[in-house]
Amino acid sequence: MVKRVVLPLTDKTLTELRAGDNILLTGVMYVARDAAHKRMVEALVRGKPLPFDIKGQTIYYMGPSPAKPGYPIGSAGPTTAGRMDAYSPRLIAEGLKGMIGKGARSPAVKDTLRKYKAVYLAVVGGAGAFISRSIKKSEVIAYPELGAEAVLRLEVEEFPVTVINDIYGGDLYEEGKARYRID
Repeated sequence: MVKRVVLPLTDKTLTELRAGDNILLTGVMYVARDAAHKRMVEALVRGKPLPFDIKGQTIYYMGPSPAKPGYPIGSAGPTTAGRMDAYSPRLIAEGLKGMIGKGARSPAVKDTLRKYKAVYLAVVGGAGAFISRSIKKSEVIAYPELGAEAVLRLEVEEFPVTVINDIYGGDLYEEGKARYRID
């Protein structure tokens, strides 16, 4: 069964999500990768504001490609989430509620997800062209000098993701390995 979720994420919505759930996201999410994460955490350390109000928001770790004329974005596949692990705990502590990428997260990130009630979601790598169909609008909102690593604001409709790490400590990757482990 697929669950439909409206962004931004709320605590009530997060209580209903479990590792392994397939969901379709509709609403606003943001895109930020390594360089943008580094700048955002540096801003917080200096007491400066972030380029958007992070409370309740979702960040997609996306590698965008240029849009064809008439389209909001080109291929929009995920990038490896582990590259953001050094920065994610601070952003989660500031109110970030969702992250989307591919690959497993570090134990420190998973602990922070449980502590602050946030989720990690994944999309299928290699499906960037398919995923881009769910993106209805894309605009650069910060760090344009970073090019493909600038912060984007996306409006999405039925954006397909799977819950990997939930607020209860569930981990779909670990559950999958355990299910097929031969002792």
